[in-house]
Amino acid sequence: MKRVFVNGIGAVSPVGWTVEAIRNALNNGQVPANACVQRPGWAQPLACRRVPPPNPAPAIFANARLRRSTPITTFAASATLQAIADAKADPKTERIGIVLCVLAGCVQFTRRFYHEAWTNPATASPLVFAETVFNAPSSHVAAILPTASINYTLLGDTSGYLEGIALASDWLEKDLVDSCVVIGSEEIDWPILDAFHLFSHSLVCSEGAGALYLSNRKSTEQTIELTAITDPHFYSNKSQKTDAIKNVRSDLASIASASSLLCDSRVDCKHFDAPEDTVWRDWSTSRLSPKTILGEGMMAGAAWQCVAAIDALRQTQTTSAVVSISGCLQQAVGASFARSK
Repeated sequence: MKRVFVNGIGAVSPVGWTVEAIRNALNNGQVPANACVQRPGWAQPLACRRVPPPNPAPAIFANARLRRSTPITTFAASATLQAIADAKADPKTERIGIVLCVLAGCVQFTRRFYHEAWTNPATASPLVFAETVFNAPSSHVAAILPTASINYTLLGDTSGYLEGIALASDWLEKDLVDSCVVIGSEEIDWPILDAFHLFSHSLVCSEGAGALYLSNRKSTEQTIELTAITDPHFYSNKSQKTDAIKNVRSDLASIASASSLLCDSRVDCKHFDAPEDTVWRDWSTSRLSPKTILGEGMMAGAAWQCVAAIDALRQTQTTSAVVSISGCLQQAVGASFARSK
């Protein structure tokens, strides 16, 4: 079986448009200020953490593909280009595959289209409709690179990001691509905030993207290697969710060392964090919980977990890292990374 290396990483989050911004926020415990989104018919707005305007704006903003696209596409494109630049890769000479993972997808244009159709079907814009489909962001990213290689969009809960990495690894094994970018990207609007509000009033959702550039070739001496991805462990209630996370930990037990960094998916909300707290409470070494700072970024949040773990490995804080993703509604999956030998 071919070895898989993470040669590049990129991120956009509520603390900025770089991986360094996430690193600094996690090191300093810097929680970004909440923004407010008005829900029609409610006096009380819904809290969220938005991506701040870039300063200066990246050159990619001038690309024609982004003129009518939603923020989820801009976030995905920026994180992807960061990861490719970090890997010093050239899309013109490589077959770069794309796996884009989403949970909520293009909610802003979807909400806008249905609002227009409900208000006056005769004037609802067909230009808006094209940006409501789940695979619109991945098609834009492919055109921006550009790449004509295989391109998938995976829809699922947050654990689906690790399944996207597993899919990319399979493509590399079968030589379908020379390299692959796995992206998790999300945007927020009031329907998503309202949906999460039904389950918890204290959970703060956020937006952004994260990307990993995977290849079978090492790019530098400090390249990070993907050492394992567990099978998905499914659940249908809170008790089964705890068991699913236990199975993930058991699967990783033979790989994770006593000094491994744990990067978990806690969101600083007791209702959602209880199963993961129960399973990992005795973890005695270093631990990161990116979403307690950045917010529940859904699929972007899962990507931030991987980006934060890999960045920590690059900073030589540890030699190996375990990522535990407790999906919000379907399954739990884990992965491990290590500094390549």
